Amino acid sequence: MRLRSLALAPLLVCAALRPGAIPAEEIAVRHPEGLVHGFVALRTLDGRTLADGDLIQTARGGRVTSRLIFRFRDGSLHDETVVYSQDRVFRMWSDHLVQKGPSFEQPVDLQIDGQSGQVTVRYAEEGKEKTLTERLTLPTDLANGMMLTLMKNLRPDAPRTEVSMVAATPKPRLVKLVITPEGEDPFVTGGLRRKATRYNVRVQIGGVAGLLAPLVGKQPPDTHVWILGGEAPAFVKSEGPLGTGGPVWRLELVSPTWPPADAAAR
Repeated sequence: MRLRSLALAPLLVCAALRPGAIPAEEIAVRHPEGLVHGFVALRTLDGRTLADGDLIQTARGGRVTSRLIFRFRDGSLHDETVVYSQDRVFRMWSDHLVQKGPSFEQPVDLQIDGQSGQVTVRYAEEGKEKTLTERLTLPTDLANGMMLTLMKNLRPDAPRTEVSMVAATPKPRLVKLVITPEGEDPFVTGGLRRKATRYNVRVQIGGVAGLLAPLVGKQPPDTHVWILGGEAPAFVKSEGPLGTGGPVWRLELVSPTWPPADAAAR
């Protein structure tokens, strides 16, 4: 793996882009975040479950800490914790992503300090552990670890939104994520029919690298995210790669299941 950070979870990196500052497009806080513990699953597109997960979030004042963890059935781990503020606009303060195990081509540990601009990447190459540390000029619209939160706060009439993300390839790079609405898709909860807005999220690779990326297989596939709108927007599901070069997987909410009453009583 040449790393992503989600992800959109998941979800979204590129293998080539020049480093440097990118113009920021901050997302206004329309729906403040609070205390959350959600249950999520990661599946193949044909429905086979790969990993079970938790989204655990706390908020103190204007500061939010959100952790998304997936424990794969093959022993792999995806664990990301982001800290951000929500005072008028969303602002990422720190992000820590760990991906390791057979589901990922290359283990990686990415740490971002949004205040100092220091980015540290720990990875393995040819059986040896290596560490890269760089100080980048980070834009204020960094989306690492926050994509699902940001997408719940997009203006319904916005035809296009761009945010920034730090990717590790393993060298830290800045990329742009271009978010565009594609229409509405129906779904059902219990006996109620609802509609979710489907968004397309594309990694934008700038300069000459962007022109060559599709030709050399470096342009990652787009990710699709479904958001239920209204007065309390909610994430429904997403489909996209969790890591660069990886397959497209589905991330979705799940509900608890209970054992039969006689089994629970034993």
